[in-house]
Amino acid sequence: MTEPGRDNRSCGGTGICGRKILKPGEGLLKEMEQYAARNYVPIVKHETAELLIVLGRLVKPARILEIGTAIGYSAILLSGILAPGGRIDTIERDEDMVSKAHEYIKRAGLADTIAVIAGEASEVLACLDKTYDMIFMDAAKGQYPVFLPECLRMLRNGGLLITDNVLYMGLVDREGPVARKHRTIVNNMRSYIDTLRNDPSLDTSVLPVGDGVALSYKRMETEMDR
Repeated sequence: MTEPGRDNRSCGGTGICGRKILKPGEGLLKEMEQYAARNYVPIVKHETAELLIVLGRLVKPARILEIGTAIGYSAILLSGILAPGGRIDTIERDEDMVSKAHEYIKRAGLADTIAVIAGEASEVLACLDKTYDMIFMDAAKGQYPVFLPECLRMLRNGGLLITDNVLYMGLVDREGPVARKHRTIVNNMRSYIDTLRNDPSLDTSVLPVGDGVALSYKRMETEMDR
């Protein structure tokens, strides 16, 4: 009997089968999308989910770190692009979200692949001592600058940092005055993007996908002077 979420095609003699990618709007992910809509739980938009799949195909990560689990939607999505034997660590501070994420991850047959770490991201990140091929940051936007140094410490050279929601309703790259209630977060996100772009170890591009996605490639040592 094939494990849930496993592709039942031949493993090509390797003994390790590839995991089938769950796509937005299908199967369990569709159910999760409906739950999120009913309960006002923020999850990645469809176009962002599709971008994550493409990026994962290119990077072929063995280890992924996610900051901001919510109900586990992105982690389950990303599990499909892991290299054989790969693992995902995902951090969430809300106890109700942690419980719901565990429920969905178990139903997806991914309890041995996705580890949900409960706690404040800033505290958890400081304690982690691992190396990741891909890091997906999708948590409290005001904390992105706090999370960044720890993320870069753990991101391998040649790895990819993906930061979601960096354009904040399109206000971050819009000219003209910003309403007072949005001014702090807009200024913080502009500063964060500038930090990414000015870091000599990173090559960064911001895409107008979803609510804005920043892609930051961490250079190999041989690429530092280029």
